[in-house]
Amino acid sequence: MKLALITSVGLSLIVSVMAGLACAVDQTVPGAGNSAAATLARKSPLVQSAYDFLIGHAQQIHNASVRSATVDAISNPNTCIMHRANLTPAARASILQQLGNAGLVDPGDNATFPNGLIAGVFPPLIDDGSNCPKLPMPFFAAPGSVFHGHHSYPGGLAIHETFNDISDMALADDYRQVFGHSNESGLPVVGPAAGGSASGHSERDQKPEISIDPDIIVDAPIWHDWAKPIVFQWNVDGSEFQELNFGGNGTSDAFGGPGNSKTGAHHIIGLAEAIKRGVPPDFVIAQACAHSNPTLGNEYKVVNWLRAAAIMAQIDPVAAGYLYKDNSGRFRLPPLRKLGDLDLTGKALLQTNLLVEYTLHNLSDADFTFSIPAVTTVEVILQTVAPGFGFNPANTNYNNAFRNPVLTYLGAERLLIEYGNGGLDAVKAEIQKLRSAKII
Repeated sequence: MKLALITSVGLSLIVSVMAGLACAVDQTVPGAGNSAAATLARKSPLVQSAYDFLIGHAQQIHNASVRSATVDAISNPNTCIMHRANLTPAARASILQQLGNAGLVDPGDNATFPNGLIAGVFPPLIDDGSNCPKLPMPFFAAPGSVFHGHHSYPGGLAIHETFNDISDMALADDYRQVFGHSNESGLPVVGPAAGGSASGHSERDQKPEISIDPDIIVDAPIWHDWAKPIVFQWNVDGSEFQELNFGGNGTSDAFGGPGNSKTGAHHIIGLAEAIKRGVPPDFVIAQACAHSNPTLGNEYKVVNWLRAAAIMAQIDPVAAGYLYKDNSGRFRLPPLRKLGDLDLTGKALLQTNLLVEYTLHNLSDADFTFSIPAVTTVEVILQTVAPGFGFNPANTNYNNAFRNPVLTYLGAERLLIEYGNGGLDAVKAEIQKLRSAKII
């Protein structure tokens, strides 16, 4: 049977098995499978090494306040969700109304999203409504996205963020090598570390002459997906909560014109928490650019996500420096860093509102082109080989007993690469390692 046919049949089976369970889940209480997911992810060397990587790099952030906030957010199991502290039902309703008045939620989603818009904007927490509400599961137990999406297994978040962090640092180095060096005459040349031996380089080439903030490069990918333990909670059958898309109404989001800035709730909730914790504007705007560059007509998307996050954090985004209003009264991204230059007539020069860190972070979040099909294809491969290991994909315990452990320990990308090089036998050999270790 060709893989394309297996994929079609397999995905139909997955959907049919899970559809009834997903519809019945109450998304106003913490996921019944959160604890089991944490137990699984805690035992995976792949997950825990990724988690250690993130904590280690967060601890190296130079900005003391950002370092403290970031390390606490991902490594403290009792970290307080600050934008949700002391939030009463009436306050939540008020915030939801503000989002609606600003056109940052779609009223039509209230009837279709499980438990309505209020559950999508305010997923359940531990000690919800207290002065210190907490994550419903450890950071390292969360998946990387919606079920069947990229890294959608316990611990997938840590793996996803580690890959993105490495990508962001590598991209920054690429820019430094190509645009940050000069020859002995002071003219730009590609740096020698880019490969090969180029003539005309001097000792000055060893240190880039352009500045790309290493703190933002490390921090933005960590904060971007921070809210996934809140949004993508685990059901008892090993599937996940659904995620609301908001941050626009989906039709007239481009400064009142046609446009769609709806995006995953995790994106905006993470921004709200970073804003509430006082993370500086250049960090938070870079964080907001993960889902879209603020260029080529897409600035309105980033602006709307920051507006929605500021409403949730109950912070004035203009007063706090995250946005400004232009002469037309539209919210815009603010120019940051070098300010105050004057032209020859004494007028203030137009400052850029585009920092290179913004687009580098956006590029670093683009691994979905492989990681999404890695999961969807490998899910079908696992269904194909599962009977040989004693598991039935139609059983309700299949996710917890086979799918999730295999993906948590081995990773979908690795398995798809192995499949491409060695077929089903290569995948079976990887899974056999788990059987030999009595993991499955």
